[in-house]
Amino acid sequence: MTDSFVHYASHNYYRHTNNKKTMFITSTPFSSPSTAFFSPPKPSKPLLRSTLYLRSSTSTSSSSSVTSTSYSNLAFNIKSRDNKNTVVSANMTSSVSSRTFLNAQNEQDVLSGIKKEVEAGTLPPSIAAGMEELYLNYKSAVIKSGDPKADEVVLSNMTALLDRIFLDVKEPFVFEAHHKAKREPFDYYMFGQNYIRPLVDFNNSFVGNMPLFVQMQEQLKQGHNIILMSNHQTEADPAVISLLLELRLPYIAENLIYVAGDRVITDPLCKPFSIGRNLICVYSKKHMLDDPALVEMKRKANTRSLKEMATLLRSGSQIIWIAPSGGRDRPVANSGEWEPAPFDPSSVDNMRRLADHSGPPGHIYPLAILCHDIMPPPLKVEKEIGEKRIISYHGTGISVAPEVSFSNATAACENPEKAKEAYSKALYDSVTNQYDVLKSAIHGKKGLKASTPVVSLSQPWK
Repeated sequence: MTDSFVHYASHNYYRHTNNKKTMFITSTPFSSPSTAFFSPPKPSKPLLRSTLYLRSSTSTSSSSSVTSTSYSNLAFNIKSRDNKNTVVSANMTSSVSSRTFLNAQNEQDVLSGIKKEVEAGTLPPSIAAGMEELYLNYKSAVIKSGDPKADEVVLSNMTALLDRIFLDVKEPFVFEAHHKAKREPFDYYMFGQNYIRPLVDFNNSFVGNMPLFVQMQEQLKQGHNIILMSNHQTEADPAVISLLLELRLPYIAENLIYVAGDRVITDPLCKPFSIGRNLICVYSKKHMLDDPALVEMKRKANTRSLKEMATLLRSGSQIIWIAPSGGRDRPVANSGEWEPAPFDPSSVDNMRRLADHSGPPGHIYPLAILCHDIMPPPLKVEKEIGEKRIISYHGTGISVAPEVSFSNATAACENPEKAKEAYSKALYDSVTNQYDVLKSAIHGKKGLKASTPVVSLSQPWK
């Protein structure tokens, strides 16, 4: 979900932070979605689907299911989960696509619908091929879960996704530097949760050190900021984190902000999920030099995103997830085993300094996540958008460890450079240690018995 960026912009930020007064060098917005992703966005025009999550206009915590078959302007009298009737109006003319996918009743309708839109010239063949492949791979994974209603789940979730992809092809959504999850009238967050949920084997999934997550929520209530220094495995990382925490800690699950690389907000098959997350949008370090003509623009854009993050942290009560490795984990060449990718010391240090200069107390926690089995990335970093999506049903895990003290980790260091490296290593070592415990529990089939004195595993949804 994220790629490290802060060291590209830090020289414009930290040289102006004396006495906690900050000056930023910002760039002007770029209008072309092909070269910039946080231009002033068009108003989002979500669709209403046959079984659609609508947010109540009187309560931000309730969702409702509504069935619609009409194309006209309608007002729905719906009953929310708290049994309160709420009228939700919807301009169907402007917000609904051709309904090719929403009206699909079976797999044949879905696949023929993709072909129909290609023949009509409304769907690029490359995106159509990705949609068909995604449908078949998702179906295979959900069926393997053993869910007796697998076919129904696949049809419901995939028609919603394909419709959202098709809508974005016709009216591309453009992300701002700080993107807030779109929850109304279509709840993109719950859509993403419900799509990934059938892929997670909850009987073989685990959370490490749940009391620390509870502690973080208490710190957020007190106005403190939380930074999660994490490894990064798949595009589904945000959904996995939220799914494993949503019952006990819904506030964290729904309010986490992710530092997101440009690929997850430009890839048509990934954008609908990104729209449902809180994001700080950046250009990926690994793809910064793909086009030399765009390097300077990308660096300026990242400085703008850094400014947005600093503004958020100054307000307090923010929880931000970042992967200082600069991208997703991959198997180690000599062993083929998946391991957390090494952290970039400059990115870690700049994020630490950003938190320190924000004003409210800040806490930096090392977070480990294991979920590569359900949606592994390509074995090598690819320049082109449109990677092959392999999908599986599997156990997942997350774990957090106590804060790593900068002063303790760097006490023996002789200079600032050594201190940066020592602090980054301390955080990374904690992540890898937690990852090994999760790996023992999930891949080693040890379950809760894989717990150690440092990592106590639980299943808070039980």
